[in-house]
Amino acid sequence: MPVYKYKAISQDGRTVRGRLDAANDADLELRVAKLELELVAHSEATSRTGVASRQKITRRDLITFCYHMEQLARSGVPIVDGLVDLRDSLDNLAFREVIAGVIQSIESGKTLSTALGEYPKVFDEVFAQLIRAGEEAGKLPDVLRNITENLKWQDELAAQTKKILMYPAFVGFVVIGVVFFLMIYLVPQLVQFIQSTGNELPLHTRILIVVSEIFVNYWYVILTLPVATLLGVKYAAKRSEKVRFSLDGFKLRIWVVGPILRKIILTRFANYFALLYGSGITILSCMQINEKITGNLVIMRALQGARQKIGDGNSLSVAMESMGLFPPLVVRMLKVGENTGALESALNNISYFYNRDVNESIQKAQSMIEPVLTVVLGLLLGWIMLSVLGPIYDIISKIKT
Repeated sequence: MPVYKYKAISQDGRTVRGRLDAANDADLELRVAKLELELVAHSEATSRTGVASRQKITRRDLITFCYHMEQLARSGVPIVDGLVDLRDSLDNLAFREVIAGVIQSIESGKTLSTALGEYPKVFDEVFAQLIRAGEEAGKLPDVLRNITENLKWQDELAAQTKKILMYPAFVGFVVIGVVFFLMIYLVPQLVQFIQSTGNELPLHTRILIVVSEIFVNYWYVILTLPVATLLGVKYAAKRSEKVRFSLDGFKLRIWVVGPILRKIILTRFANYFALLYGSGITILSCMQINEKITGNLVIMRALQGARQKIGDGNSLSVAMESMGLFPPLVVRMLKVGENTGALESALNNISYFYNRDVNESIQKAQSMIEPVLTVVLGLLLGWIMLSVLGPIYDIISKIKT
């Protein structure tokens, strides 16, 4: 389906520009009208990618969508009517366009899950699979409620992760700024005065002079090298699966951050697995879907190995135990759930267990990182002050005597 760029006028007189999928000019005019806009001009876009691929639709928008649709579905409101009400209440124009496209697809005879699947950048595979399972089982409101809770959990987890990174980022910015100021401006002036006295300088002062000269002469290299290295590693990881595998393994081994990252990935896995399995999706399908959302090649390959073992006839607990991804306590919970026929309950308990563990780990990491960074900053500034002021103090002492 072609993608059109359009210019339209809203009901309050504002000029609105955007992109929409449409079969032809008449279909475009109809879709724009459903957004309560009046089409002024349009042209076919050179790119045929969907509108959702270039727009920012946040997790909070998805939470609003799921909550709204759950309430209307429980009240017996038809899906199309509910989507129309939602479209009219949205402030995010990009999301309004997506919902308008979903409405058009449903009106043409497609199911809700199929229509949502046409926008994978907005509604990922897990989302579409859960909606499809809810439609088939006649439990769409329950599935929407579960998705809402899952999205809220993800939002809270993202907020906690940002919180733990804010302090180190701020301190790091301050440290870099202070070091550059001292090395490029203050230290050269004081060192020039110290060297003019002709006294022998201690080793740590001579080291500081060398470091200061490096900063003065190669400050642009110091600033660009980390950025260039990061971009180079990202490019290499995209081009080579081996590099990506090594990089993802390194991420899991980083001090403090690595264990938390592993727990976050496994928490997401357990949470989604519980949602998918509880919606009636088979274990093998749950594993296959979850492999794609881990975001870490090391863990993804481990899950692929576990799925292979399940396909060979092993139980879920045996497959997980052989991969070494989960601790013995979690494997024991899976085994008990399988033996008692309460695997869904066991998966929910594992999700709760990991969620609590991640929250506690983030709090502990935050309490550890703050004093460590403070000590590092103190030692760095102490070394610079000692290297500069120590010789000056010696000169003043000799003058007094």
